[in-house]
Amino acid sequence: MFNSLEPIKADPILGLLALYREDTSTQKMDLGIGIYKDESGETPVMSAVKRAEAIILDSQKSKSYVAPTGSASFNSAIAELLLGKEINDSLGRRRATIQAPGGCGGLRLSAEFIKQANSNATIWVSDPTWANHIPLMKNAGLKFATYPYYDHASHSVKFEEMISCLRTIPEGDVVLLHGCCHNPCGADLTQSQWHEVNEAALTCGFTVLIDLAYQGLGDGLEEDVFGVRLLAKTLPELIVVSSCSKNFGLYRERVGAMTLITDHPGKTEIATSVIAASARAMYSMPPDHGAEVVQLILNTPELRNDWSAELMEMRNRINGLRIKLVEHINASDINEDYSFIQEEKGMFSFLGIDVPQVQTLVKKHSVYLVDSSRINVAGISNANIEHFVSSLNAVIA
Repeated sequence: MFNSLEPIKADPILGLLALYREDTSTQKMDLGIGIYKDESGETPVMSAVKRAEAIILDSQKSKSYVAPTGSASFNSAIAELLLGKEINDSLGRRRATIQAPGGCGGLRLSAEFIKQANSNATIWVSDPTWANHIPLMKNAGLKFATYPYYDHASHSVKFEEMISCLRTIPEGDVVLLHGCCHNPCGADLTQSQWHEVNEAALTCGFTVLIDLAYQGLGDGLEEDVFGVRLLAKTLPELIVVSSCSKNFGLYRERVGAMTLITDHPGKTEIATSVIAASARAMYSMPPDHGAEVVQLILNTPELRNDWSAELMEMRNRINGLRIKLVEHINASDINEDYSFIQEEKGMFSFLGIDVPQVQTLVKKHSVYLVDSSRINVAGISNANIEHFVSSLNAVIA
């Protein structure tokens, strides 16, 4: 039976990481994989996480299963983090949150749920979108289409084209939006643009699915969920998938959630049973350790303050690197305008160079990035920024 198998092409980011690890250059830079890095190039365990883990290790008395929907205390804490206490309380039993194995698990749960709710639904994703969105959700048997989003020439959101497209999307289809810190381009919607998207959803009747992977790494914990909260207050239906990989640094623990809002508590109860059955069929129970860490941090004022302060440091470092990178480019011989980088949010931006130039950066300068020219800004540091800028100058000169 196994003789019929054919090899599958490796994920380009994982392949890039393998090349990076084999590179012996002392100036090598990994700007490909999307993880936060500190000044020393490490992805640290946050201090609040360490303290929470110590408390759990000392106090936990059982490793029994939790439930297919996960930890109730985690689900409640995540819902309030996303929606705020006032909105969350007002939704009551119209809102359900289901713990998932990371944001990826939440997206796949959403795909399975959408497939059962409307097998003919088309999922509309931004052009471009995160590279794993379509493969991850398409395996549930869904159809996909794209809406205009990013203008590579002006390095900005093509909002007029985007909203014109959204206004043609029929009831029953699903529009996937990035909640903040758009991956891969870093260009986010403004508050006024979120209002226009909200009006389009109300008028056309399509369902919105928001992927929120970077809350707290753009402008702030509250600011980064403006769109989520606006839509949660006004739309009859909403799906939000959230991840704790980035803002809690819990990448390998696989901590995420799917939050669902319907127009009636009875519908939410039915939907929750459908989602729980999908979870049971795919992985039975979500992992508990990371979720227990998150709920303990969010529900313990001292730990929450510690976490929030450290998250702010991470956010300020990324935003500071954006400014510093533009300053260094402006001080170099590069004539291109890269000021857009300091206006974008989160870890990612496009350099706007072509594939041969990217390959030259990789092969001749040991600066590793994917062919789209997306860089992880957090991979830059005071120690390597000059090498990066001089390498960039060499390939575009």
